Amino acid sequence: MAEGINVQSFKDGSDADFEFTCSPCSKDNIREEANKYCPECQEYLCNTCTRYHGRLNATQQHKLLDKNDANRGLHIARTKCQYHADRNIEMSCDGVNKIEDASKQSVTQTEIQALLDETKVAHGTVKSLAVKRKQNLTALDKQKVLIEVKLDATETKLIEHIRKLKRETAKCLNDKYSTLKEELVSSISVSGRTAEDLKQTTEQLQMMDSMNLEQQFVRMKLMKKTVKDANTVCTEGAAEGTKFIDFTENKELKDVITKANSIGDLTTGILDEQIVKQRQYKIKSTKEINLKQTYDLWNCYISDICKLSDGRTIVIEYGHQLGLTMCCGDLWSSASNGVNVYSTSSNLVKYIAKDQNGKFIFKSSVTHMAATPDTVIVTDGSDGAVCLNKDGTVIEELRDSRLKCTKGVCVADDGTIFLCGYHSHNIVMFNRDGNCLGELTGKDSVLKAPVSMCFDGTNNRLIVGVYNNDKLFVIEFA
Repeated sequence: MAEGINVQSFKDGSDADFEFTCSPCSKDNIREEANKYCPECQEYLCNTCTRYHGRLNATQQHKLLDKNDANRGLHIARTKCQYHADRNIEMSCDGVNKIEDASKQSVTQTEIQALLDETKVAHGTVKSLAVKRKQNLTALDKQKVLIEVKLDATETKLIEHIRKLKRETAKCLNDKYSTLKEELVSSISVSGRTAEDLKQTTEQLQMMDSMNLEQQFVRMKLMKKTVKDANTVCTEGAAEGTKFIDFTENKELKDVITKANSIGDLTTGILDEQIVKQRQYKIKSTKEINLKQTYDLWNCYISDICKLSDGRTIVIEYGHQLGLTMCCGDLWSSASNGVNVYSTSSNLVKYIAKDQNGKFIFKSSVTHMAATPDTVIVTDGSDGAVCLNKDGTVIEELRDSRLKCTKGVCVADDGTIFLCGYHSHNIVMFNRDGNCLGELTGKDSVLKAPVSMCFDGTNNRLIVGVYNNDKLFVIEFA
């Protein structure tokens, strides 16, 4: 009901009590019985005030209610609209019950239990939401750190490239300067000798009277040649002009850098959790496939496994142990203590072994690799692996003390990373944020000295190759 309504107005000590008293008369301490109610003024009116209410220009359009209708809550509360000052907001309060009347109805045990169950579900949902948001915040913090690492790496890369361009331009400057300097030094030397020859010619000309005719003839020939050579030197020198070196900056490069608004793009959004939801991997069964052929003299050693897009699986035997993967169009190949990255044209793009501070990235020899859309996971024969960005910078390390001599690695569709320990005889899982999820298999499993793995998302299984064994192990997930 509207605020400010005096539903029952009594004045103590009067001779006559009315259920409703006239609001305007009460202001003058006059008690008159009210018969009408004005929702707009929120006042009860006696007969006299009702007549005046209908005569005044300001109130003659007000719709009055019978006092009993107002008492039953059938009135309309009116409040001025904040956007249209000359119009009211109408709120119907029809059907409002008094708490006193509603409280007389008893609450059943079924209703209490239903509300209790609903409360428990809501409580659990809210707690789960809080946990999820905390996990989201932790992931967001890690994403921020990774982006900062990428920013530093991008900055370093750009600065190194500019410094490389500067070094190349400085070398070109030195080469051109050396060439021009050598030419000028040579010209100065020739000019000096020529000047000395002309000086001697002048002195000899002054001594011509003391020479006989034969001597004069020879000297004249020689001096004319000297003067001719001097004129040639002058002519050639004038034709060459003044040598200089100038520098014009690369306007295109400058424009690209100065006009750039950022070093990269930042995007935010909401992930489709139905797609990226992390799975809980539980082993349903483990099968064995014997690969030994009749012509094989020794046991098999499956050093690597690859799943093709057509569903076929390729296994590589020992003797061809080489970690290979594709990332962003480049071929990544293991190379002793580092990684070689080749372009599609077979050109070596880079060799990755040290970080930007000159520290070795890998703890031991690189053996296997697996790629996500923009990262590469590299095992290094120790207690885990290193996650590299597509530009070769270190994003994070995936380490766990339960892993000994890590070799095989593969990545599931949901981003889960599987690492197998050759000496620890186990498989350890990490989520896409780099957190260890624990062991999938322990040292007591049938997998002894695992060296290679491949995730088969189509058939929901993990294929594992072990050392010196003719069998391929297939782990089926529930």
